[in-house]
This record gives sequence, C-alpha cells and structure tokens, in this order.
Amino acid sequence: MSIATVDIAPPAEAADPAPVLLTVEEAARCLRIGRTTCYALIRAGELESLTIGGLRRVPADAPAAYLAHRRAEQRAA
Repeated sequence: MSIATVDIAPPAEAADPAPVLLTVEEAARCLRIGRTTCYALIRAGELESLTIGGLRRVPADAPAAYLAHRRAEQRAA
C-alpha cells in the first residue's frame, strides 16, 4: 500500500514580503548594468546605498529613483 503525497501551495500570507534592501548585484540586475558600474554609481553618489555592518545594501526604491533622476536630466537637456 502506498501513500499519495499532495503538493499544497503555501498560503499567500506565508510568502516572502518584497525586499526592503537589495544587494549591489541585485540592484545592478534591476538596472541591467554590471556590478562594477553599479559600484561606480554608488561611489559617485548617484545611486543611494548604505552600509550595514560590513555589507553594502541598496534601498529597493533607489534604482527607480536613479532612473527617474536620469530621465529628468535627459528631458531638461
């Protein structure tokens, strides 16, 4: 006699919430740029980031804010 297994999806509230902070690599993927370019944007102060312990993190809304700023600059030019 065998026991059938049933896959049950976790309830919606058990799903991981949207991240508040991104790694530099995740931010680079969001912007479709390389990791080195992303670090250069951070170093230049163009992309917001913060350090937690020894880790560099980018707020989840920072890539969108960077793009909005760049778009506004291009419209003004």
